[in-house]
Amino acid sequence: MTLTTRVAPASRPQPRRAMSWRDAGPPAALVVIFVVFAALSSQFRSIDNVQNIMDAAAVLAVVTCGITFVLMMGSIDLSAAGVMGASALTVSLLVANNRNDNDLGILAIGVAVLVGAGFGCVSGLALVFLKVPSFMATLGVSAVGLGVATLMFAGVQPNISDAMLKSWAIERFLGFSHLTWIAAACLVVGWLIQRYTRLGRYAFAIGGAEEVLTLSGVRVQPYKIAVFTLAGAFYGLGGVMVTSQLGAGLVQAGDGYDFSAITAAVVGGTLLTGGRGGVLHSAVGVLLVVVLTNGLVQVGVSPYWQGGVQGLIVVAAVAAAVIPQRRRNQVVK
Repeated sequence: MTLTTRVAPASRPQPRRAMSWRDAGPPAALVVIFVVFAALSSQFRSIDNVQNIMDAAAVLAVVTCGITFVLMMGSIDLSAAGVMGASALTVSLLVANNRNDNDLGILAIGVAVLVGAGFGCVSGLALVFLKVPSFMATLGVSAVGLGVATLMFAGVQPNISDAMLKSWAIERFLGFSHLTWIAAACLVVGWLIQRYTRLGRYAFAIGGAEEVLTLSGVRVQPYKIAVFTLAGAFYGLGGVMVTSQLGAGLVQAGDGYDFSAITAAVVGGTLLTGGRGGVLHSAVGVLLVVVLTNGLVQVGVSPYWQGGVQGLIVVAAVAAAVIPQRRRNQVVK
């Protein structure tokens, strides 16, 4: 008598449908919002308005790209306003302007970006070595940046006359301003860093399970500092872009961009607790915020309501995102 045993075939792993649905939510919401506003307003769906939406999203996209890397680590960054102000005054005083005889051209832009990176590095050092929570460290760095910008402003507004920098906001290529193309290039660079570099992978890992990464022998401190430095460089470029738009260096160049960038990143699917999301997610979030703001204007909603609507959206997005994550053990950031 022969006994035969039947071995059940190994079950094939099922796709993570919840994750895919969650990732598809923001793009689907963007399409729905666009269709609704297009139906309510003929002006909204015009080609000119679409170009205006993309141009309006340029600076926010660059700032959000920087803050996304910090959020992926599970940290928070409130330094954008101060860093952008300091970088805006730096570039306006180094290019051709009405305050001095400087005319460094593109070199001035590089210096302004380095100034932003320097402020970001200070935030990272305060977090790593002084053990100051990222919330307070970056808030303090923002205040320092605003102070430095105020000192450089010195009561006299520096108006720029540099043709190259002014052309960023004026001249167009394929219907979009140069600022929009710069923002698109920054998103590509950010995605490449996130996808193909150790810095991007470790930023995810720090946000997802910092203890595991530490136990595996990785020194996370240098990567934390590098992430904040990278974010500061993006903020610095954002300050340069605002200067191009305004034609002058202002201390308030970055006002509101910190909250708007966090809103866009979270709405796009980047978790405040870290470990999920990314540059492309945040780019969708930027478009959601800008399309919503533009659409509310087109249909005649009061500007006073627009801030409230944006606040409700970010609260709802955060609440929906953290429900599946409530049982995760996280390092306090």
